[in-house]
Amino acid sequence: MESTPVTPSRRSKRFQPLVTPVKIDAFVDKTLIWTDPPCYIRPTVYEDYQVLQEDEGWQPGPGIQTAFRKSFKRTKNIAPASRKGLSARRSTVETETFEVGDTVLVKTQSTKHPSVGVIASMWEFQGKEDKEGGNSQMMIRIHWFQHPSELPRIRAKREHFENEVYFTLASQAILPPSCILSHCTISEVPQTTPTARKRSNLIGVTAEENKIFYCRLAIESRSNIYYDFHWVAHKQQALGSSNEDLANGTCWHVAVETTPLRRRTKKPKKLQDIAEESGDDAVRDRDYENDEPPSEPDDHLIPSVVDDTSDNETTLSGPIDDVPKTPSRKRKRALSTPKSTPSKKRAPKLAAPTPHSKAALRKRSRKAPAVRVPPPNLTQEHYNQLQNLPPDPWLRAMHVLHVAARPDVLPCREEEYSRVLRTVEELLEEGSGGCVYISGVPGTGKTATVHAIVRELKRMAENNETNPFTYVEINGLRIPEPSAAYNLLWETVSGHDVASDGHLKTSAKEALKQLTKHFSAGARAGPAGHACVVLMDELDQLVTAKQDVVYNFFNWPTIAGSKLVVIAVANTMDLPERVMTGRVRSRLGMIRTNFQPYTTQQLEKIVHARLKEAKEGLEQPPDVINADGVKFAAMKVSSISGDARRVLDICRRAVELVHPKRRAARTEDVKEVIKVLQNSPTAAYLRDCSLHERIMLASLLRCIKREGIEEIKWGEIENQHVVYVETLTSEGDPSRKPTPVELGLVLDSLVASRAMIIEDGVNAVRKPPRERRVILNLEQTEVERVLSEVGGRLWATALGVGA
Repeated sequence: MESTPVTPSRRSKRFQPLVTPVKIDAFVDKTLIWTDPPCYIRPTVYEDYQVLQEDEGWQPGPGIQTAFRKSFKRTKNIAPASRKGLSARRSTVETETFEVGDTVLVKTQSTKHPSVGVIASMWEFQGKEDKEGGNSQMMIRIHWFQHPSELPRIRAKREHFENEVYFTLASQAILPPSCILSHCTISEVPQTTPTARKRSNLIGVTAEENKIFYCRLAIESRSNIYYDFHWVAHKQQALGSSNEDLANGTCWHVAVETTPLRRRTKKPKKLQDIAEESGDDAVRDRDYENDEPPSEPDDHLIPSVVDDTSDNETTLSGPIDDVPKTPSRKRKRALSTPKSTPSKKRAPKLAAPTPHSKAALRKRSRKAPAVRVPPPNLTQEHYNQLQNLPPDPWLRAMHVLHVAARPDVLPCREEEYSRVLRTVEELLEEGSGGCVYISGVPGTGKTATVHAIVRELKRMAENNETNPFTYVEINGLRIPEPSAAYNLLWETVSGHDVASDGHLKTSAKEALKQLTKHFSAGARAGPAGHACVVLMDELDQLVTAKQDVVYNFFNWPTIAGSKLVVIAVANTMDLPERVMTGRVRSRLGMIRTNFQPYTTQQLEKIVHARLKEAKEGLEQPPDVINADGVKFAAMKVSSISGDARRVLDICRRAVELVHPKRRAARTEDVKEVIKVLQNSPTAAYLRDCSLHERIMLASLLRCIKREGIEEIKWGEIENQHVVYVETLTSEGDPSRKPTPVELGLVLDSLVASRAMIIEDGVNAVRKPPRERRVILNLEQTEVERVLSEVGGRLWATALGVGA
C-alpha cells in the first residue's frame, strides 16, 4: 500500500548552508552504474523526490517505485600530466566504487573546503520508461559530519584536533551523486595535537592527509551540545539494520540521553523543559511519557531524544516505534510483539552528553529573571580611558558627558532592553527567523540598547546559556550603497574570515544570488548552517526606489527554518507605512518596539548616572554641576526633541566653562551655553536667510520626514514649497506663488551657500530638472530648532517640533 504523501516542514531541513544547487539533469549521470540489484523496493513517497519537486516541480508518473541499492561505480577519465618533448599520451580511466556506509567528501558552496558525510542510502526511480531504456534519477542521502570551522563563531569554545569532525545527531541531505568528490577516512585515533580556540582549516600538507579525520563526539549544533560517541560501533550498528531502516536513513540517527538531574518530588514532566531546549519533539515525548510506567529508582534519566532535524525523516520513513527510546526491561518486553518485519534487534546504547554539555543543559533549565540589566563591560575602551585620566573631577565629568562615550549602563531603557532581548533570545532558542523593528527619534538610545543586547547574547552563547549564533552589523551610513549590504551578509553566512582573508571580491548581484539560494535551499543542505543575527542600523539610508534591499532582508527571515534574525533600527516609527510598499510592510507586522523621546526626569537620570560614574574611585569629589542646572538643561531639551545627546553636550560645555574656576556649574552657566549654541554659525546663517529660502528648507525637511530618505527629488520640493507659501506666510509677507524659474533661483542661492546640495554629474544632467535629487547639508535638528524659533508656533507645528 502506497504511503500517504505528507508535506514535511522545511524548518528542520534548513539547519545548514546551501550545497551546490542541483537540477533534474544532475541526478541523471551516465558515468554511474549500479553494481548490485535492488535490496529494497517500495512505492515512491514524497520524501524520495522532494528535492526535484521543490526545484523543478517534478512529479512521479503512475506506477513509479523507489528501488534502493547499496553501491554504485563511477568512471572518470584522467588526463596524464604533459611533459616537455614527449608526445601526448591517452587519458586513463579510473573507477571508484561507493557503498552505503562509506565516508565521503562532499562539494558544498558556502565553505572553502569540502564537507564530510557518510552515505546513508541511495536509490533510483523505476517505472515503465526505465524498462524501455530511459535513464532514471539517482539519489544519494548523506548524513553529515561537522567541522569546528563550520560551527557558529559566537559559541562556547572548546579544544579540538586539527582534522577533528563531529557526527551530527540527525542532519541529512539528499544530493545527486556528482556532489560526492572522493572517499575519506574517519578514525577514532587522533592524528595531530589539540588546537585551542582556533578556526581550523581542512587543507593539510598532502591530499591524503586531507582525507583522514578524527571523530570522538556527536553534536547537536543548534544548541552546541556535545555527546560521547564511538563512530566504529555506530557504523556497525547502522549497517546491521534492516533494509527498510537503511532505506529511510533513520538507523544513522544518534539516540541521546539528557542530563540526569537531582531527584525531585515533583512530576517528571517538568524535566521535559530540558529536552525541549535540546531540540526534541515535545509532543512525541509527552505521549511516550504518558504511556510509560514510572521509572525504576535507579533509572532516572529523561527519555531519549532525537535531534529536531530528524522530525521529517521519522515521520515519513517509518512508525514512531522505530525511534530509539530509553532502554528499559519493561519496555523491551512490551515491544517484543511481532511487527510486519519481525526482528530481534537490541535497543541502541544512548549517547551521553559530555560533562561540559551537562552543565550547559542544567544552566538552560533554570528560569531566567524577568529583567536582566546588562552588566558593565569593564574591558571596554571607555572604562580604560576613564581609569587613565587624572583624579580631576571636572576632566572626568567632561569625559563621561561626551557624546562619543559609550558606557554599558543604560538608564531609563530597561523595559525596551528586556523586551527586545527576550524576543531575540526566543527566536534563537526556537531556531526560527524573525524581524524586530525598532523606531524612535535620534538620541533615544536605540543603537546603544541593541549593542547592549548583542553583548549580552554573546556572553550567554559563550557560556552555553543560549544557542550559538553569528552576528553582523550593517550600518546604512557606513556602506557606499544599499546593495553593499548583501556582501556583508554573505561574508557572514558563508563563514568567510574577513580578519585573515579580507573582504570577498564578489559583486552585490552575485552575493544576492548566493543568499537567495542559501535561504531557499530546503532539503539541499550542508553541515555549516546556524542562526545569524543581523543589525540593520540607519534603515532609512537603505531604502531605495525599488525597495529591493529592505524587502529581501525582511523576506528571508520569513522562510521557514532560515534562522535569520533581523533587528532593524530606524529614526521614524511609521517608515514602513510611509515609504515601503505593501509587500515590505507585511514582513514587518511581527515585532515592533518604539523608543519614545526622553522626558525631563529621564534626561536628568541619564546625566546623573554619568556624573556618578565619573566620581567612582575618588575620595569625596565635589559636584561639578548643580542639580538645578541639570534640570534646566533637561527641561529645555525635552521640550524640543528629547535627545539625550543634546543634554549631555550642554552639560559638558557647562562643566568645561567652569573648569578654570574650579566650581560647580550653575543654572546661569547652562543658560549661557544654550545661548551660545543658539547663536552658532548655522543659527546665524538661517536667521539671515530670506523668507523663501527658509520656506524651501522647511519644504525639504517635510519631504525628508514624509519619504523617510534624505535624497529628495526637486519636483517634490517645488510642490511642497507652493503649499507652504499659503500656510507659513503671515499678513505682512508676500503671498504670491513663485514661478518654477524663481524657485530655481532660490535653490541656486542655497546651493551656493552649501546649505543644500543638488545632484550633479553627466547622468544627472541628462535627467529632467524635476527628477534631480537634493539633500540637506546642515544638521537637521539644528535647522528645525532655528526655523521653529524664527517662524514661531506655526512653523514649529508644520515642522513637527514641540513648543
